[in-house]
Amino acid sequence: MHDAGFPRTTVGGVSLSRMIVGTNWMLGYSHTSGAADALIARAGRSPGAIAAIVGAFLERGVDAMMGGFGENPVLNDGVKMAEDRAGRGIVRIDSPIVDVADSAEARRRAAATFDRSRAAGAVFCMPHHTSVEQLVDKGRQLIHRLPDYLSLIRDRGMLPGLSAHMPEVVVYADANGYDVETYIQIYNCAGFLMQVEVEYIHRVIWNAKKPVMTIKPMAAGRLSPFVGLSFSWATIRPCDLVTVGCLTPEEAAEDVEISLAAIERRRPDIEGRSSPKKTEIMK
Repeated sequence: MHDAGFPRTTVGGVSLSRMIVGTNWMLGYSHTSGAADALIARAGRSPGAIAAIVGAFLERGVDAMMGGFGENPVLNDGVKMAEDRAGRGIVRIDSPIVDVADSAEARRRAAATFDRSRAAGAVFCMPHHTSVEQLVDKGRQLIHRLPDYLSLIRDRGMLPGLSAHMPEVVVYADANGYDVETYIQIYNCAGFLMQVEVEYIHRVIWNAKKPVMTIKPMAAGRLSPFVGLSFSWATIRPCDLVTVGCLTPEEAAEDVEISLAAIERRRPDIEGRSSPKKTEIMK
Protein backbone atom coordinates (compact mmCIF):
# COMPACT_ATOMS: atom_id res chain seq x y z
CA MET A 1 0.00 0.00 0.00
CA HIS A 2 2.99 2.28 0.37
CA ASP A 3 2.96 5.25 -2.02
CA ALA A 4 -0.19 3.88 -3.64
CA GLY A 5 -2.17 6.70 -2.12
CA PHE A 6 -5.47 6.69 -0.33
CA PRO A 7 -8.78 7.63 -2.00
CA ARG A 8 -9.24 11.40 -1.97
CA THR A 9 -12.00 13.96 -1.91
CA THR A 10 -12.19 17.73 -2.26
CA VAL A 11 -13.42 19.96 0.55
CA GLY A 12 -13.66 23.70 -0.02
CA GLY A 13 -11.40 23.38 -3.04
CA VAL A 14 -8.73 21.49 -1.05
CA SER A 15 -7.75 17.94 -2.00
CA LEU A 16 -7.25 15.66 0.98
CA SER A 17 -7.36 11.98 1.81
CA ARG A 18 -10.76 10.57 2.77
CA MET A 19 -9.16 9.20 5.92
CA ILE A 20 -8.27 11.77 8.56
CA VAL A 21 -5.80 11.13 11.36
CA GLY A 22 -7.47 11.68 14.72
CA THR A 23 -5.60 12.87 17.80
CA ASN A 24 -7.48 11.72 20.91
CA TRP A 25 -5.27 8.63 21.13
CA MET A 26 -2.15 10.79 20.93
CA LEU A 27 -3.16 13.40 23.47
CA GLY A 28 -4.73 11.29 26.20
CA TYR A 29 -8.49 11.37 25.64
CA SER A 30 -9.72 7.79 25.93
CA HIS A 31 -13.44 8.33 26.61
CA THR A 32 -12.96 5.40 28.99
CA SER A 33 -11.30 6.30 32.29
CA GLY A 34 -8.66 8.40 33.92
CA ALA A 35 -6.36 5.39 34.00
CA ALA A 36 -6.77 4.89 30.25
CA ASP A 37 -6.11 8.59 29.66
CA ALA A 38 -2.87 8.26 31.61
CA LEU A 39 -1.84 5.19 29.62
CA ILE A 40 -2.40 7.00 26.33
CA ALA A 41 -0.52 10.05 27.52
CA ARG A 42 2.48 7.96 28.59
CA ALA A 43 2.57 6.01 25.34
CA GLY A 44 1.66 8.66 22.82
CA ARG A 45 1.97 12.21 24.12
CA SER A 46 5.44 13.04 22.86
CA PRO A 47 6.70 14.49 19.56
CA GLY A 48 8.56 11.28 18.71
CA ALA A 49 5.58 8.99 19.31
CA ILE A 50 3.26 11.31 17.39
CA ALA A 51 5.72 11.57 14.50
CA ALA A 52 5.91 7.77 14.20
CA ILE A 53 2.13 7.43 13.96
CA VAL A 54 1.68 10.35 11.57
CA GLY A 55 4.55 9.04 9.45
CA ALA A 56 2.83 5.66 9.09
CA PHE A 57 -0.27 7.40 7.79
CA LEU A 58 1.67 9.70 5.44
CA GLU A 59 3.51 6.70 4.02
CA ARG A 60 0.13 5.29 3.00
CA GLY A 61 -1.25 8.46 1.44
CA VAL A 62 -3.26 9.75 4.43
CA ASP A 63 -2.40 13.43 4.63
CA ALA A 64 -5.21 15.07 6.65
CA MET A 65 -5.24 15.44 10.41
CA MET A 66 -7.78 16.76 12.92
CA GLY A 67 -7.05 18.09 16.39
CA GLY A 68 -6.45 21.03 18.65
CA PHE A 69 -3.39 22.35 16.86
CA GLY A 70 -3.62 25.86 18.22
CA GLU A 71 -3.46 24.66 21.83
CA ASN A 72 -1.09 21.65 21.69
CA PRO A 73 2.58 22.45 20.98
CA VAL A 74 3.54 18.77 21.40
CA LEU A 75 1.12 17.85 18.60
CA ASN A 76 2.54 20.50 16.30
CA ASP A 77 6.11 19.39 17.02
CA GLY A 78 5.29 15.75 16.28
CA VAL A 79 3.49 16.55 13.04
CA LYS A 80 6.32 18.79 11.86
CA MET A 81 8.82 16.02 12.60
CA ALA A 82 6.76 13.56 10.52
CA GLU A 83 6.42 16.04 7.65
CA ASP A 84 10.17 16.67 7.58
CA ARG A 85 10.90 12.93 7.50
CA ALA A 86 8.32 12.19 4.80
CA GLY A 87 8.98 15.25 2.66
CA ARG A 88 5.27 15.97 2.38
CA GLY A 89 2.75 18.01 4.32
CA ILE A 90 -0.33 17.39 6.44
CA VAL A 91 -3.60 19.23 5.89
CA ARG A 92 -4.36 20.53 9.38
CA ILE A 93 -8.00 20.60 10.52
CA ASP A 94 -8.16 22.57 13.75
CA SER A 95 -11.12 22.25 16.10
CA PRO A 96 -10.52 24.89 18.77
CA ILE A 97 -12.64 25.57 21.82
CA VAL A 98 -13.91 29.12 21.38
CA ASP A 99 -15.28 31.61 23.90
CA VAL A 100 -18.72 32.32 22.42
CA ALA A 101 -20.08 34.58 25.16
CA ASP A 102 -21.88 37.65 23.86
CA SER A 103 -19.42 40.31 24.95
CA ALA A 104 -16.66 42.40 23.43
CA GLU A 105 -14.02 40.71 25.56
CA ALA A 106 -15.21 37.23 24.56
CA ARG A 107 -15.06 38.20 20.90
CA ARG A 108 -11.48 39.36 21.38
CA ARG A 109 -10.66 36.00 22.96
CA ALA A 110 -12.35 34.21 20.06
CA ALA A 111 -10.30 36.21 17.56
CA ALA A 112 -7.11 35.34 19.47
CA THR A 113 -8.08 31.65 19.34
CA PHE A 114 -8.43 31.83 15.56
CA ASP A 115 -5.09 33.64 15.36
CA ARG A 116 -3.48 30.66 17.10
CA SER A 117 -5.16 28.28 14.67
CA ARG A 118 -3.75 30.19 11.73
CA ALA A 119 -0.29 30.37 13.34
CA ALA A 120 -0.37 26.58 13.79
CA GLY A 121 -0.90 26.15 10.05
CA ALA A 122 -4.58 25.20 10.06
CA VAL A 123 -6.18 24.97 6.64
CA PHE A 124 -9.63 24.28 8.10
CA CYS A 125 -10.86 25.86 11.32
CA MET A 126 -13.94 24.20 12.81
CA PRO A 127 -15.03 25.51 16.23
CA HIS A 128 -15.44 22.68 18.72
CA HIS A 129 -18.90 21.25 19.22
CA THR A 130 -18.94 22.34 22.87
CA SER A 131 -18.67 25.93 21.69
CA VAL A 132 -20.99 25.78 18.67
CA GLU A 133 -23.78 23.98 20.50
CA GLN A 134 -24.05 26.79 23.06
CA LEU A 135 -25.41 28.95 20.25
CA VAL A 136 -28.00 26.54 18.83
CA ASP A 137 -31.59 27.77 19.05
CA LYS A 138 -33.90 24.83 18.43
CA GLY A 139 -37.00 26.98 18.67
CA ARG A 140 -35.93 29.31 15.86
CA GLN A 141 -33.79 26.70 14.09
CA LEU A 142 -30.71 28.85 13.85
CA ILE A 143 -27.25 29.27 15.38
CA HIS A 144 -26.87 32.65 17.04
CA ARG A 145 -23.96 34.91 15.98
CA LEU A 146 -22.40 32.10 13.96
CA PRO A 147 -21.72 34.28 10.87
CA ASP A 148 -19.48 36.52 13.01
CA TYR A 149 -17.21 33.62 13.95
CA LEU A 150 -17.17 32.22 10.43
CA SER A 151 -16.15 35.64 9.11
CA LEU A 152 -13.28 35.81 11.61
CA ILE A 153 -12.06 32.45 10.30
CA ARG A 154 -12.32 33.53 6.65
CA ASP A 155 -10.53 36.79 7.40
CA ARG A 156 -7.54 34.77 8.59
CA GLY A 157 -7.33 32.78 5.36
CA MET A 158 -8.74 29.55 6.77
CA LEU A 159 -11.72 27.52 5.57
CA PRO A 160 -14.60 27.49 8.08
CA GLY A 161 -16.50 24.42 9.18
CA LEU A 162 -18.54 23.29 12.16
CA SER A 163 -18.03 20.50 14.65
CA ALA A 164 -21.21 18.71 15.73
CA HIS A 165 -22.35 16.06 18.11
CA MET A 166 -25.80 17.64 17.97
CA PRO A 167 -27.20 16.87 14.48
CA GLU A 168 -29.18 20.11 14.46
CA VAL A 169 -25.90 21.94 13.84
CA VAL A 170 -25.63 20.41 10.38
CA VAL A 171 -29.33 20.75 9.59
CA TYR A 172 -29.62 24.39 10.72
CA ALA A 173 -26.36 25.45 9.07
CA ASP A 174 -27.54 24.07 5.73
CA ALA A 175 -31.03 25.52 6.11
CA ASN A 176 -29.70 28.99 6.90
CA GLY A 177 -26.96 28.97 4.30
CA TYR A 178 -24.15 29.64 6.76
CA ASP A 179 -20.70 30.05 5.21
CA VAL A 180 -19.20 26.65 5.99
CA GLU A 181 -17.27 24.23 3.80
CA THR A 182 -17.65 21.03 5.82
CA TYR A 183 -18.96 19.48 9.03
CA ILE A 184 -17.59 17.21 11.73
CA GLN A 185 -20.29 14.73 12.79
CA ILE A 186 -20.00 11.89 15.27
CA TYR A 187 -21.05 8.62 13.61
CA ASN A 188 -20.57 4.96 14.52
CA CYS A 189 -22.62 1.77 14.43
CA ALA A 190 -22.68 1.52 18.23
CA GLY A 191 -24.41 4.88 18.60
CA PHE A 192 -21.65 5.91 21.02
CA LEU A 193 -22.03 9.57 22.11
CA MET A 194 -24.65 10.09 19.39
CA GLN A 195 -27.68 12.10 20.48
CA VAL A 196 -30.17 10.29 18.25
CA GLU A 197 -30.34 6.91 16.52
CA VAL A 198 -27.75 5.86 13.98
CA GLU A 199 -30.27 5.75 11.14
CA TYR A 200 -31.16 9.41 11.61
CA ILE A 201 -27.52 10.55 11.64
CA HIS A 202 -27.02 8.52 8.48
CA ARG A 203 -29.81 10.57 6.90
CA VAL A 204 -28.29 13.83 8.16
CA ILE A 205 -24.95 12.95 6.56
CA TRP A 206 -26.50 11.97 3.24
CA ASN A 207 -28.61 15.14 3.15
CA ALA A 208 -25.75 17.48 4.08
CA LYS A 209 -24.93 20.08 1.46
CA LYS A 210 -21.20 19.86 2.19
CA PRO A 211 -18.79 16.96 2.81
CA VAL A 212 -18.98 15.48 6.30
CA MET A 213 -15.94 14.47 8.35
CA THR A 214 -17.20 11.62 10.52
CA ILE A 215 -15.54 10.93 13.87
CA LYS A 216 -15.33 8.09 16.40
CA PRO A 217 -15.94 5.23 13.93
CA MET A 218 -14.70 2.70 16.49
CA ALA A 219 -16.65 4.25 19.37
CA ALA A 220 -13.47 5.04 21.30
CA GLY A 221 -12.32 1.41 21.31
CA ARG A 222 -15.71 -0.18 21.92
CA LEU A 223 -15.79 -1.56 18.37
CA SER A 224 -13.01 -3.46 16.63
CA PRO A 225 -11.42 -1.61 13.70
CA PHE A 226 -12.86 -4.14 11.24
CA VAL A 227 -16.41 -3.65 12.49
CA GLY A 228 -16.29 0.11 13.00
CA LEU A 229 -14.44 1.08 9.86
CA SER A 230 -16.29 -1.35 7.58
CA PHE A 231 -19.59 0.14 8.72
CA SER A 232 -18.47 3.73 8.25
CA TRP A 233 -17.04 3.29 4.77
CA ALA A 234 -20.08 1.29 3.64
CA THR A 235 -22.62 3.88 4.76
CA ILE A 236 -21.20 7.32 3.93
CA ARG A 237 -21.06 9.15 0.60
CA PRO A 238 -18.00 9.20 -1.70
CA CYS A 239 -17.37 12.84 -0.74
CA ASP A 240 -17.33 12.13 3.01
CA LEU A 241 -14.42 11.31 5.29
CA VAL A 242 -13.62 9.10 8.29
CA THR A 243 -11.43 10.24 11.19
CA VAL A 244 -9.35 7.47 12.78
CA GLY A 245 -7.42 7.59 16.02
CA CYS A 246 -4.77 5.08 17.06
CA LEU A 247 -1.87 4.66 19.46
CA THR A 248 0.86 2.99 17.38
CA PRO A 249 2.18 2.96 13.79
CA GLU A 250 1.09 -0.69 13.54
CA GLU A 251 -2.49 0.30 14.32
CA ALA A 252 -2.28 3.01 11.67
CA ALA A 253 -1.19 0.44 9.07
CA GLU A 254 -4.05 -1.90 10.03
CA ASP A 255 -6.64 0.89 9.94
CA VAL A 256 -5.55 1.93 6.47
CA GLU A 257 -5.64 -1.64 5.15
CA ILE A 258 -9.05 -2.35 6.69
CA SER A 259 -10.37 0.89 5.21
CA LEU A 260 -8.98 0.23 1.74
CA ALA A 261 -10.45 -3.27 1.82
CA ALA A 262 -13.86 -1.88 2.76
CA ILE A 263 -13.74 0.71 -0.01
CA GLU A 264 -12.50 -1.84 -2.57
CA ARG A 265 -14.98 -4.53 -1.41
CA ARG A 266 -12.36 -7.16 -0.55
CA ARG A 267 -11.07 -8.97 2.50
CA PRO A 268 -8.42 -7.03 4.46
CA ASP A 269 -4.91 -8.45 4.49
CA ILE A 270 -4.30 -8.35 8.24
CA GLU A 271 -3.18 -10.81 10.89
CA GLY A 272 -5.72 -12.48 13.15
CA ARG A 273 -5.99 -11.69 16.82
CA SER A 274 -3.66 -13.39 19.28
CA SER A 275 -6.57 -14.86 21.19
CA PRO A 276 -5.90 -17.99 23.27
CA LYS A 277 -7.56 -21.32 22.46
CA LYS A 278 -8.31 -20.48 18.85
CA THR A 279 -10.01 -23.22 16.90
CA GLU A 280 -8.12 -24.68 13.96
CA ILE A 281 -10.51 -23.13 11.48
CA MET A 282 -9.71 -19.62 12.75
CA LYS A 283 -5.93 -19.95 12.56
